[in-house]
Amino acid sequence: MARFKEWIDRNLKGDPIIWGIVILLSIISILVVYSATGSLAYKYTGGNTEKYLLDHSMMVAMGLIVMWVAHKIPYKYYGLIGKFLLAVSIPLLLITYAFGSTVNDANRWLTIPGINKAFQPSDIAKLALIATLASLLAKKQKDIGDFKRAFLPMILVIGFITMLIGLANMSTALLLFATCLLLMFIGRVPAKFILAVVLVGAVFLSASVFLGQRGGTFFSRIEKFTSNEEIPFQAEQSFIAISTGGVTGKGPGKSEQRNTLPHPYSDFIYAIIIEEYGLIGGATVLFLYLALLYRGMRIVATSTKPFGGLLSAGLSFALVLQAMVNMAVAVGLGPITGLPLPLLSMGGTSLVFTGFSVGIILSISRGDHADSIEGSTEKNKPRKAFQTVV
Repeated sequence: MARFKEWIDRNLKGDPIIWGIVILLSIISILVVYSATGSLAYKYTGGNTEKYLLDHSMMVAMGLIVMWVAHKIPYKYYGLIGKFLLAVSIPLLLITYAFGSTVNDANRWLTIPGINKAFQPSDIAKLALIATLASLLAKKQKDIGDFKRAFLPMILVIGFITMLIGLANMSTALLLFATCLLLMFIGRVPAKFILAVVLVGAVFLSASVFLGQRGGTFFSRIEKFTSNEEIPFQAEQSFIAISTGGVTGKGPGKSEQRNTLPHPYSDFIYAIIIEEYGLIGGATVLFLYLALLYRGMRIVATSTKPFGGLLSAGLSFALVLQAMVNMAVAVGLGPITGLPLPLLSMGGTSLVFTGFSVGIILSISRGDHADSIEGSTEKNKPRKAFQTVV
């Protein structure tokens, strides 16, 4: 036991609560995806119900490995990595818009030649934009009120990248835009500049709605959500799953709606969780995400560098906001979006990119040099990231 604890202390650095949350969500993901893909396995694999279990378990393991590698890299390097990924993501987003693969009626994937694996360039762009914006805000703190020197580069990169993402994935673009606004607020950008970002963002995102491939779907989903005449089929089946789950649920593997609910293993996995594990299971998952947000945002107060605090806040908020939107859709509090539930939904490369994001948060939680997430001695006590900024 002592050796195991020593191995943990040596290899799993950073916030132990974040490690625990991610591992627990990964276990829940494997259990629920195995149950939710039973009908899918019979339909496409001739009854081999273990195929999706094994595939998903391998991708969960891959995500955890990427997370471990990312948390070993000092977070100061992620500003440069973010700018490189941002430059790479722009042509990838344009290629996806023109020649992307269609999956589940959405043309937002690129297939990697040779291994026949598809990924969403928007995942790269999202991570890259958050890292780049955090870096710009950190470097421009002394000139944060200067429109031309500090603010103009930020507004241009935010508007352009969210527009490119919105051409094929409007829900992701909107969530990313909201994350950027939060980062600018935490980074002490003047309120008048943030208002200007909202106005410019409205123009760029409106352009992506009318020029993109999903404009009709976007307006259709908004109309169906605001209309009282008809409940969309997906939402109706999700409500049935949730209403029949009760307080304690039907039990693991006993979902009935997995046979009729579209994408029960991804977009509507939260409904399956409540059906099988009840209100208790649904509340537990919600609490885990809120705890993850709290630990990620707490780093803002303990980080000794502005970049670390901003990057942790941006990545934590983006991840948990997506989770909240997914869960809100499942219970009827928002229009259908097609966004997966991070760390829980079945997915390929999305699990890898999520693991990468959490790994960066863990890297930041390790602190600078001897500093840690829990603080330090008075001699080495970290300076608040923004305490010198007026």
